[in-house]
Amino acid sequence: MPEELKKFMDRISGEISKVIIGQREAVTLMLVGLLARGHVLVEGVPGLGKTLLAKTLAYVLRAEFSRVQFTPDLMPADILGTHVYDLQSRAFRIRKGPIFTDILLADEINRTPPKTQAALLEAMEERQVSIDGKTFPLSESFLVVATQNPIEQEGTYPLPEAQLDRFLIKIWLEYPSAQDEKTILGQYGKTTNVHDLDKAGISRLPEGDWIGRLRKHVAQVKVEEGIIAYVQKLLEETRHSPHLYLGASTRAGIALLRSSQCLAALEGKDFITPDHVKAMALPVLRHRVILRPEAELEGLSADRIISRILEGIPVPR
Repeated sequence: MPEELKKFMDRISGEISKVIIGQREAVTLMLVGLLARGHVLVEGVPGLGKTLLAKTLAYVLRAEFSRVQFTPDLMPADILGTHVYDLQSRAFRIRKGPIFTDILLADEINRTPPKTQAALLEAMEERQVSIDGKTFPLSESFLVVATQNPIEQEGTYPLPEAQLDRFLIKIWLEYPSAQDEKTILGQYGKTTNVHDLDKAGISRLPEGDWIGRLRKHVAQVKVEEGIIAYVQKLLEETRHSPHLYLGASTRAGIALLRSSQCLAALEGKDFITPDHVKAMALPVLRHRVILRPEAELEGLSADRIISRILEGIPVPR
């Protein structure tokens, strides 16, 4: 069964890679977030394909997709929905917002005020929304892919640490390599609309709850005691690091184990290895720790500090 799952996920990844060139790690992390029932925060400069990545993932999986452009005047009701008056029935009815979907792209989430951010993040945590006192469940496949621009800070509302912690993974979207960029430019020169996925030669999965089926396999991945101790030691070391003002929480450790399970499943393994933990440590922890001001002045980053900590922890056999 693990090998069958790997072949299946390779197929999904391969179809996405027909459109998303040179972002293999980002594609893998998106699939990890999907399998782990977690949400993904993507940070990168404009023009690197953040929107297209989320849209293509939904297209291949035949999942419903919605996109919300976050702006300073966006209100919670614009996302969640509200009561509207129906002239024909002469009664109020619920008009559901774009959050009632499978994959929601929250574009530039840091451009909307904290009240609207909090409304979305509450729905992410509880997987349900309340509209005028009535509760509505969200899709079982519900996944939020939120984006941020790391350059433009004017007119933004940075996410507080407690809200950042609601994201399972944070992806740094880097510039593609020179060869990949040539391939992208050549590909774009052959089409007038790169977002028309129907004409991109992508094969979609057959109808069915593929996300639910794939998640069942992840639960079968074993977590040995040695791996649990390894993750706990990593958490403890982040709390004692002289470069960090705030270390990783217990929730961060749970997220690291869960995402490591998903990565192992993607690779066709039925158990977690230390390499899986190492591979997921940066995406899972980089937004959950806070650097001391002096560390930032030294030019250190969360990724570098976490990597150093990992190097100093004995690897379990």
